[in-house]
Amino acid sequence: MNVLVTGSSGLIGSEAVTFFNAMGFRVLGVDNNMRADFFGPKGDTTANRRRLQAQCANFEHVTLDIRDRAAVGELFRHEPIELVIHAAAQPSHDLAAKRVFDDFEVNAMGTLNLLEACRQHRPDAVFIQVSTNKVYGDAPNHLPIIEHETRFDYARPDLRDGIDESLSIDQNTHSLFGVSKAAGDLLAQEYGRYFGLKTGIFRGGCLTGPQHAGVELHGFLNYLVKCAVEERPYTIFGYKGKQVRDQIHCHDVINAFWHFAQNPRPGEVYNLGGGRANAASLIECVTLIEQRCGKRPQLTYSPTNRVGDHICYYTSMAKFRAHFPRWKQEYSLDRIIDEMVAAALPAKPATAAKPAAAAA
Repeated sequence: MNVLVTGSSGLIGSEAVTFFNAMGFRVLGVDNNMRADFFGPKGDTTANRRRLQAQCANFEHVTLDIRDRAAVGELFRHEPIELVIHAAAQPSHDLAAKRVFDDFEVNAMGTLNLLEACRQHRPDAVFIQVSTNKVYGDAPNHLPIIEHETRFDYARPDLRDGIDESLSIDQNTHSLFGVSKAAGDLLAQEYGRYFGLKTGIFRGGCLTGPQHAGVELHGFLNYLVKCAVEERPYTIFGYKGKQVRDQIHCHDVINAFWHFAQNPRPGEVYNLGGGRANAASLIECVTLIEQRCGKRPQLTYSPTNRVGDHICYYTSMAKFRAHFPRWKQEYSLDRIIDEMVAAALPAKPATAAKPAAAAA
C-alpha cells in the first residue's frame, strides 16, 4: 500500500509513518516544518524528520506546503496514493488569533486542496481527516458541570462516558482555530457524503506521545512534563487548574485510523480520545508527574481562561467501538505519563564495565 502522511514530522504524522513503515507500506511524508515558524525553535520538528529518515526504510520525505494547490495536485497526479492521513495543521487557539490568514489557509484551504486533488486523481483512496474536538467550541461548557476538590465533571448521568458526536458544533464560541478546523471537518464530510470519497473524520481530544514537540500554546501534557522535569514556570489559565482532558496515545490514534481504512464509511464522523479512564485535570496531572520524577513545574495561575477553552471534556468512543469492535486501546494514562517522563528525564551515563579479575 502507498500511504501519504501530511504533517509527517509532527506527533500524529510521525507515528503514522512509523506504524505504516513497520507494516511494509511505502510512506510518503509531506512536511515543511511550519511548526517552527509557528512556535519558534522549541516547535522545530527537524529532529523528528531525521529520526524517521534514519529508522524507516520505506519512508520518503517531501518538503511541500499544502497551501500550494498546484504542487498538491501534481503530487496526487504522479504518486499512486491509496491512503491519506491528513495531520498537517496550525494547531493553536492563541496563535490563530494573531495569524488569522495563516491559520485559515492551512487548516481550511490546505484541506480543500488535498481533498480536491484526491477526488481528481485518486478517487478510490481512503482519506483520514485529523479534526479536533474544538469544532464543538465551548458547547461542552454549557452542559451541567459539578466541581470536585481537584476536578470538574459532568453532572448528568448520561454523560458519564463523555461527549459523543451528537453535540452541536453551531452557535457557540470556538476560537478562530476551532472555526478553521470546523471548515476542514465539514469539507471532509461533504467530500464523503456528496462525492463519495472514502473520508473519515476524527475529532481528536488530547492526542499525545513522547515525540510531541509540546510548547505552551499546544501539546499540553508533553509541555507540562517538560516543565516539571526541568522545574520551569508553567501558567494555568483559568478554571483553577481543575479543567479536565482525556489523553490518547498516538499509537492508539493511528491504529484507529487503520481500522477505519480497512472498512471505510464515507463521510463518517468519530470522536477520538482516551475516554473517562484516561481523563484527569491539569492539577491532577501535575501530581501524577511528581509521583514519577519527584519534580513539579513552578505553577502560576491566571484567572482568565483561553477563549473557547473547555472546562471539562472527555470523549465517548462508543460510536467508533460499535463500528470497529476489534480496535483496542493499549495505553492507559499511567503508561502515557510513564513514557513521557522517561523521555524527558536526562539520560543516565553508562556505567563502565569493571575489569575482569586477573587469573590466579
